[in-house]
Amino acid sequence: MSDNNQRIDASNAPKPVGLYPHARKVGNLLFLSGIGPRDPETDGVPGLTQSKTGNFIEFSFEAQCHSVFRNVKAVLEASGSKWENLVDVTVFLTDMKRDFHTYNKIYAEYFKDNQPCRTTVGIDALPTPIAIELKCIAIVD
Repeated sequence: MSDNNQRIDASNAPKPVGLYPHARKVGNLLFLSGIGPRDPETDGVPGLTQSKTGNFIEFSFEAQCHSVFRNVKAVLEASGSKWENLVDVTVFLTDMKRDFHTYNKIYAEYFKDNQPCRTTVGIDALPTPIAIELKCIAIVD
């Protein structure tokens, strides 16, 4: 693969749940695959405990928000970029009515100085028991 089209796998981010890289750098643009809140070390979902039958015992959407931002930051840094270089963020929420207000509040804390374009989409489900996923585009200096 040419230097103008690089596959990037970040060792400090959760492993992808399919056959895709964490990011791909094309020219000075960085395209991140969907990044969720799973913990890179345990593969667990922060703030989520499920019973053996799959019912939620504990659920913290706030914990998932903070974790997804940490994971995006880890992929950005592993790719030679940084948080301030984000130019576009697409947010996928599995429960827009329940979670949008919380997400919007936490998002504002993280994006005080850098305000990329943003789209928020409500969806039925994600491939793992997470409530949020981000798809991002950034610039690489």
